[in-house]
Amino acid sequence: MIDIIEFLKIIVFGIVEGFTEWLPISSTGHMILLEEIIPLKMTEDFWNVFKVVIQLGAILAVVVLYFKKLNPFDGGKTGRQRRETLILWFQIACACLPVALIGMPLDDWMDAHLHNGFVVAAMLIVYGILFIMVENRRGDMDFPIQRVNQMDLRTAIYIGCFQLLALVPGTSRSGVTIIGAMLLGCSRASAAEFTFFLGIPVMFGASLLKVVKFFLKSERMFTGTEFFYLIAAMVIAFVVSVYSIKFLMGYIKKNNFKLFGYYRIVLGVIVVAFFTVQTLLE
Repeated sequence: MIDIIEFLKIIVFGIVEGFTEWLPISSTGHMILLEEIIPLKMTEDFWNVFKVVIQLGAILAVVVLYFKKLNPFDGGKTGRQRRETLILWFQIACACLPVALIGMPLDDWMDAHLHNGFVVAAMLIVYGILFIMVENRRGDMDFPIQRVNQMDLRTAIYIGCFQLLALVPGTSRSGVTIIGAMLLGCSRASAAEFTFFLGIPVMFGASLLKVVKFFLKSERMFTGTEFFYLIAAMVIAFVVSVYSIKFLMGYIKKNNFKLFGYYRIVLGVIVVAFFTVQTLLE
């Protein structure tokens, strides 16, 4: 039976996931903090699945918004445009190799040892400072790579290596890949778009891995209520992600990423204060 209070919490989690997944402010950091403030009545195994699977809603927003651009078989594309799209997918696949080969085997270890509020706070602050530093250093320079189809394979693979840093909670996958892409000469718009595209195989793969692990370790199936919560959170995350992506792409046409850097620093301080007080009260 559906608990109204729990369902309202699910709505909040879906909104936060959809809003923070694509902005460079760490969705994981927000989810950890949210879990402490309004914990859901879930088993630990199901919670681990829930956190990852609702990302599918967010990733579907990218698929829908960029379907034409990412579809090499679109009837309206010329032969050259189809080749460019296939090359883009090849670059995405190559950029995902570092995470697949190095990141996936470390996934459980990272969850067990680094999934805590203080690590999240440190990464929020560190990468917030880095955003400000990168913008101060490169913000007014001309970026040689203005569009994703101008990116070469080596640049794509290097960005994929930056993505490995996001294994540490609080880093922000989108944040660290955007920083890496800008350091490699990508404009804000091309860095953000390539980050979106990288998320498709990475997040689908992570979700599938978590679900498989759940069924291998757990002796039970999802209950009807749990399944409903998953679907509801995914739908909400999808809708909010659509607006979040549109907001980010519109925002960076006229602004830089400094605001997100300052936000990360402030949030990091709040997280430190929250968990410090919590520790003292225990």
